[in-house]
Parts: sequence; structure tokens; C-alpha cells
Amino acid sequence: MQAKPVWASISVPQLKCWECQQRLNQYLVREKGPNTDAGIGQWKMDLRNGILKIQYYPDRITLNYIQTAIANAGFDADTVTAEPDSYKRLPNACKKATDGSGFGPFKYCNLDPADRPKD
Repeated sequence: MQAKPVWASISVPQLKCWECQQRLNQYLVREKGPNTDAGIGQWKMDLRNGILKIQYYPDRITLNYIQTAIANAGFDADTVTAEPDSYKRLPNACKKATDGSGFGPFKYCNLDPADRPKD
């Protein structure tokens, strides 16, 4: 009998802009596999707060594995730090503010460029 899917919230502090969202989406789609074979069902991203809400099947995958997969994509995930080589390949907007990168205030980084207000 298959276990019921479980929802978990993962803090991904760098998840603040549409570019980060696209990169992480592409990575999660690969990890998910066809027909949720790998154990990941679906996910939602909260760009304002840097939270990834993910649904997974605990009989197929663990939360720790998901956090490690996110770290392999170059993003911090809760207490699991980003894999250094993957992190270096991220665009500046997706890097940590402590590294002198990331968007500053009022940059509308949480919106796709097509949806940003015209200045």
C-alpha cells in the first residue's frame, strides 16, 4: 500500500526572484521524474518569504534527500548549505546578499520582468 503524500516547508533564503524560481523549478522537474516516480508530487514557491512548500511520498523519498537535491542545485535548504560549485554557477541575483549579490529593495525581483511596473 502506498503512503499518503506529505507536505513540508523548506526555507530557501535565496529564493527571491523569478530567475531563482525558474532554475529551481527546472531542477525539481528533473528530480521529480515522470509520473512522480521519484517521490516528489508537487511544489509551490513563496518568493516573498523564500519558502518552498513541497509535497512528497515518504515511502519513496526523504525530506533530507530533497533538501540535499536543492543544495545540489546551488541553493541553501534549511540547514543544508548549497553545493559550492553549483552556487558559483548561479546568476548574481540568486546569490546571497552576504556575498555582495542579490537584489536590493524596490527591485521587484519577485516578479517576472514582463509583470514588473514600468518606471
